[in-house]
Amino acid sequence: MAKDGTARGGSRVGAGRKPKALADKITDGKLGGAMVLPAPAEIAGADVPPVKDFLKAKQKNGKDLCAEEVYHDTYAWLKARGCEQLVNNQLIEQYAMSVSRWIQCEECISEYGFLAKHPTTGNAIASPYVAMSQTYMKQVNQVWYQIYQIVKENCAVEYGGSSPQDDLMERLLSARKGN
Repeated sequence: MAKDGTARGGSRVGAGRKPKALADKITDGKLGGAMVLPAPAEIAGADVPPVKDFLKAKQKNGKDLCAEEVYHDTYAWLKARGCEQLVNNQLIEQYAMSVSRWIQCEECISEYGFLAKHPTTGNAIASPYVAMSQTYMKQVNQVWYQIYQIVKENCAVEYGGSSPQDDLMERLLSARKGN
């Protein structure tokens, strides 16, 4: 309550107790109404749904966009944990595109450096690729946390281990090496 008597502010978004992971609830024996379904019979189907064209589009600089590879890796990681149906494909596409754009920005920083020339004065200024890279990295992390939270809350088996998020730097280095 503010001094003027109004109820402004309130609790922060995301504050409070975090939900316990399903795997932890199963281990503790406290499902709290959650029902663990038996493993389904083998279902034949595609390993990964078809990738949309914008994730594999040729870029203006002639290089390939690595979003398709990131999409496949992320989807395979989700499928191994049985959560591929719980995460919206658009969220996976957004993650893949953000990672590939971040890698593009980092490649540009490596190629052009941290400084740029001001268009009117000609003075040195900070490269716009640095700010774009930071923005994309922030977006990558936010989308990954959304995906990981869905997996954590719904996965009945171990959801840890190596993940597509762990391979970001390796992907960046291999993209530089290959081009």
